Amino acid sequence: MARAEPDRRARGDAVEAAALRFLETRGLHLLARNAHSRGGELDLVMDDAGTVVFVEVRYRATTGFGGGAASVDAGKQRRLVHAAQAFLLRHPQHAQAPCRFDVVAAAGDPAAPAFEWLRDAFRADGV
Repeated sequence: MARAEPDRRARGDAVEAAALRFLETRGLHLLARNAHSRGGELDLVMDDAGTVVFVEVRYRATTGFGGGAASVDAGKQRRLVHAAQAFLLRHPQHAQAPCRFDVVAAAGDPAAPAFEWLRDAFRADGV
């Protein structure tokens, strides 16, 4: 009997957890996970030596059609910026810190994905 493919949310959670471990091994520290606001959700909010990093994790089974990073279009960037602004309003202790937006594109086996980390993938002022 073939094993049923895990549902989309479970797969996304697994990839997000793997991305978190990937970033933590590179010195980042978790501030929040799945931070919801009216405008959207931030997958990971991390601290990188005093910089608040808003991380969008994108998974694609294959890298065809541009992969995960290509799916963070202008509309998605706008929603992420608004969600980041809401996060900073709710967490004023981080409001004066420098901020950046990173994308972690994951591909392949969701249990052990390959990652491409795009630091400073886009700017809030360019949205």
